[in-house]
Amino acid sequence: MANWHAPQGPFDIPDVRNFIPRPLKPWLFIFFVLIIQFSGGLYLAAASDMVGTTALMQEDILMAGYASIIGLAINFAVMFRIKFRFSTRTQLLAAGAVLIAANIICAHTSSVPVLVVTCFVAGWFRMQATLACNSTIQLWLTPVRDMAVFFCYVYIIVDSVIQLSGIATIYTAFFSQWEYMHWIMTALLALMMTMVIILLKPLRSPMFIPLLGIDWIGAALWSVFMICFTFVCVYGNYFDWWDAREIQLATLLALACMAINLWRASFLHHPYITFRAMTNRNVIRATAVYLVFFTLIATEHVFEHSYAANILGFDETNLIDLNWYVFAGIIAGCAFTYFTFALRKWRYKTMTAIAFALAIVYLAYFYFFIDYGVEKEMLFIPLFFRGAAAVIISIVFLTSIVQSGLPFQVFPQALTINGFTGAVMGATFGLAVIGELLKHTMAKNAALLGADIIAPNTVTAHIPLGQLYGMVQLQALVVSMKEIYGWLLIVAIASLLIILVSYSSVRPFAIFPKWSTVRRVIKHMVRTREAGARI
Repeated sequence: MANWHAPQGPFDIPDVRNFIPRPLKPWLFIFFVLIIQFSGGLYLAAASDMVGTTALMQEDILMAGYASIIGLAINFAVMFRIKFRFSTRTQLLAAGAVLIAANIICAHTSSVPVLVVTCFVAGWFRMQATLACNSTIQLWLTPVRDMAVFFCYVYIIVDSVIQLSGIATIYTAFFSQWEYMHWIMTALLALMMTMVIILLKPLRSPMFIPLLGIDWIGAALWSVFMICFTFVCVYGNYFDWWDAREIQLATLLALACMAINLWRASFLHHPYITFRAMTNRNVIRATAVYLVFFTLIATEHVFEHSYAANILGFDETNLIDLNWYVFAGIIAGCAFTYFTFALRKWRYKTMTAIAFALAIVYLAYFYFFIDYGVEKEMLFIPLFFRGAAAVIISIVFLTSIVQSGLPFQVFPQALTINGFTGAVMGATFGLAVIGELLKHTMAKNAALLGADIIAPNTVTAHIPLGQLYGMVQLQALVVSMKEIYGWLLIVAIASLLIILVSYSSVRPFAIFPKWSTVRRVIKHMVRTREAGARI
């Protein structure tokens, strides 16, 4: 490790032209990465406006949004290969052009397949451009390449932008139209491309590495599997699950792609994702924790909007203002993780227990205080704790993937698995489970609460039937939410107890190798594949 981190001179970025002051060069790339992260192609915060002005459903927009994250996750396995094939300038210009096209397409089309494919491609290029920027300033952020420190920066950028993007989208739609957000981002991307052309040099990588030996068929099969899994979770309730032919076909296609991938991984020398990455202990542990944790806080997607809009009567601007509370939690969570986990090297077990404890506070608050008269300011505590808990668990377990002992050739594949299970599978699986649970619980409670309506000589006899039905449904929604929050609270407490009684003395220590070392490893990998192909 020592030879990886020899003392270096003052930090500089050779890609940036010399008339830019050296202290400003890293901030230039932070500006670029903020624009890239804001440019998602599709803005989920505008879903209600899009549903109202197009033929799209809420599920269609969610599906396109998750397709963008799938494109981002599938890129992890090859992002270093692309980094050493093209210059930073080329990567940023290509990503900017693709994201501009994605914004224009998403602003005009109402075709779900076009939206999904566009967002998938946009996610791929967004990830590649983000890597190009972040890898350039990594030594500025952490001279010893401590990935716990680096991931605190990554998540404070990524998760914060998610909240700020929603706020910007809603206020743009409020003052004009939702399409204007696409034009604003198109202009910012054009500005970024202009700055890249003027300020960055077209430097070639010190060691040119061609894109040979990449399992593109495997990449396509994994992408189809992830999209089918997401389709089943997002549209399952709408199509009534496996009673519908669409869900049956998506399930069969997902299983077929998974089976083919596993079969190909058994004999290919370099599959897109190897068994070594899939069976790594830290990867399996992270997947299990993600499924449990993000299912516990999946009420974010199912309950919070319905509760604030239908029960508390918030309009869109008041709803999106709640993002500020989550944003504050993200900032606090990243700061806490930086000072404790990254600097003081607190144990993984300790940080995981803290994240679950914060999730317990979030669930307990809604369970005990959910009512008709809650003020907006009273929602600060649960949303703040939810934002902090989510970012802590993400930083901790992404760092554990780095520390998993995988060789660098396999490490990016583990990142692809982590990206899918953490950002897509955890969110969509929890959304499907909580949504289905709410459907059945609400039907049960509505039947119980409405039993007296048809009884003779009741005090409700003079109230119109339609109004009574609305009152019953509203009351059933509140009761069902409280009941589900209670069950989730029990599961969260049980999970915390399991974490507390388990033993783990592991602390973060993983150090990322120098980029020259990474380049040599990839070059050797490509030469080995070329030699194997000739044989």
